[in-house]
Amino acid sequence: MIAPAAPFERASALLRAALEQGVLDGEDSAVLLYDLDGLDARLQELDLAFPASTLHAVAVKAAPFPWLLDRLADAGAGLEAASLPELRIALASGCPPERVVFDSPAKTVAEIREALELGVGLNADNFQELARLDALLAGAKPRGAVGLRVNPQVGQGAIAATSVAGHYSKFGEPIEKRAEIVQTYADRPWLTALHLHVGSQGCPLELMASGVRAVLDLRADIEAVCGQGRIRRFDIGGGLPATYRPENPAPGFADYAALLRQRCPELFTGEMELVTEFGRAVFAAAGVAASRVEYAKRQPGHRTAVIHLGADMFLRPCYAPDTWHHEMAAANPDGSLKSGPVEDWHVAGPLCFSGDFPSRLAPLAEVEPGDFILIRDTGAYTLGMWSRYNSRQMPKVVGVEGGRARVLRERETPEKVVTFWS
Repeated sequence: MIAPAAPFERASALLRAALEQGVLDGEDSAVLLYDLDGLDARLQELDLAFPASTLHAVAVKAAPFPWLLDRLADAGAGLEAASLPELRIALASGCPPERVVFDSPAKTVAEIREALELGVGLNADNFQELARLDALLAGAKPRGAVGLRVNPQVGQGAIAATSVAGHYSKFGEPIEKRAEIVQTYADRPWLTALHLHVGSQGCPLELMASGVRAVLDLRADIEAVCGQGRIRRFDIGGGLPATYRPENPAPGFADYAALLRQRCPELFTGEMELVTEFGRAVFAAAGVAASRVEYAKRQPGHRTAVIHLGADMFLRPCYAPDTWHHEMAAANPDGSLKSGPVEDWHVAGPLCFSGDFPSRLAPLAEVEPGDFILIRDTGAYTLGMWSRYNSRQMPKVVGVEGGRARVLRERETPEKVVTFWS
């Protein structure tokens, strides 16, 4: 098991670097900080856990920022795109087309055509999409690998909304259509890959490995009909969880790889290209959000810290607080951690609805206006899920590397928000 997410001392150090070096100013009511050294280390952990030939197509949706994805592409990673704009983001990040994987359950004919022309890897979601590919290819061989997404139907994890391998899923073709899937491959010699995904946060390793095992067994059935070596690429998806609560540490890449070596040894023989699509597990712990406290309100039985990040950036924690969680701490205006007695505080966002609480009853040291609230493990599925409700400005994004802070994305201006809506 990997250690819990980095302690708040590291989060404080990132914020202090940005403040001391003048990267943040008085107009920056909130900031998203990336520990770039930590991100590099996480990617190295991933590389060491799997065979060197593995294509790690990191999920763009987790953190769709070209300046961040470019760093991964330079390190040899690939990128996984789930929409046409994400595909364009992946290419704009400098990732070669052959290291890009295009997944989406709703690809249009034009999107499929563009993917074929670019030569990216493509995972078809269903038989109807394969029929569109038949028409577009017109007998030609695709430049990139093309596969079919199969739902292994091995069950759901603890969070239904992030589980995709139940008996029913909106994604892929169910493995219970085994004979039809095998015939589909027999009819299409250009179909040389298989794709699956079990889910993300809340899915245990055993469930994920069971899904991989089920589709590997399907691969054997396909090759019994189509010939050995027919499946040349096997995409196991992503789904490794992140540690959001210290008492529930998430497994590491090495843990998952070790289980797969035991349960699915075919993945490690070099017979086919292995592809992964991790996102949350790569990015989450590298990010720290910090917001200035605008007001510290005290009512009988309640203390409320009003900050500048709410359901606009923390959709899941605000709408499903029992499932989604971020650890928080209070910091002084200079970014140093506050000390003293800890009491329960509601951390309220700036949006105009009563459910806008990134956290309720968070244990914090005494909070005053001008302090910061530090929010840990925010590198994935936070700013990438930004909501336009109340037309709030996206915060500045800062990267810290070797103790040096630099702006990766400027704070959005009100004029740019007006342009968005115009």
